[in-house]
Amino acid sequence: MQFGYWLREVLQGNLGTSIFLQRPVTQALWERSEPTTLLALMAVAIAALIGVPCGIVSAVFRGRIVDQLFTGIAMLGASIPSFWLGIVLIQIFAVSFGWFPVSGYGAPDAALAERLHSLVLPATVLGLLNSALIIRFTRASMLDVLGEDYVRTARSKGLSESVVVLKHALRNALVPIVTVIGLTVALMIGGAVITETVFGLPGVGNLVVSAVLRRDYPVIQGALLVIAAIYVLINFSIDLLYAVVDPRVKV
Repeated sequence: MQFGYWLREVLQGNLGTSIFLQRPVTQALWERSEPTTLLALMAVAIAALIGVPCGIVSAVFRGRIVDQLFTGIAMLGASIPSFWLGIVLIQIFAVSFGWFPVSGYGAPDAALAERLHSLVLPATVLGLLNSALIIRFTRASMLDVLGEDYVRTARSKGLSESVVVLKHALRNALVPIVTVIGLTVALMIGGAVITETVFGLPGVGNLVVSAVLRRDYPVIQGALLVIAAIYVLINFSIDLLYAVVDPRVKV
């Protein structure tokens, strides 16, 4: 019966009241959503800008030194703990050089530029680590496409290599690349807990950690439910985006 009451309230948008904060869970999540959302978008942008070009180059020059270099970077990025990389970047760029703040999200009345400045280091940590997965997926997808007949036909017609790779090969390899980028967004929204804790960001991840330590069960339940809903929404959006990326999906 208790679960039935809770489910009825959830369908009405009521996730309960925080035991520690003494505020509605929806309000607490909304107040913490901005840092997490901006962090996820910046990190995905960094990961895509690194991962997609590196994956393309690695596939085009398969078996060469540049391919081995980018493959090694991808394996290294997948192996480095985010908290260790975060501490290293803080020590170098925040403590030694003083280019970025050590932690925090700026004052409550801080401008957007100041807040984005404080997110550069954590976004770089997440972007570098998640670019490893994008590199591997982009490389594998491009290798599958570069061996197709229409790619050889495009080359035999005398088209430049850049046109063949970017216009003919990349467009047909975008579906798995879009999939992994979309899943990376969902992963960063729900999985930036460690990074937010290291950099002291007042995001959803930090809120969940605090709720677990305080045994604030309504906040834990509400946050997990919202993160799961975001996963479903992003997966659905990716499915709709397939038709834009590849018109053959409409058939």
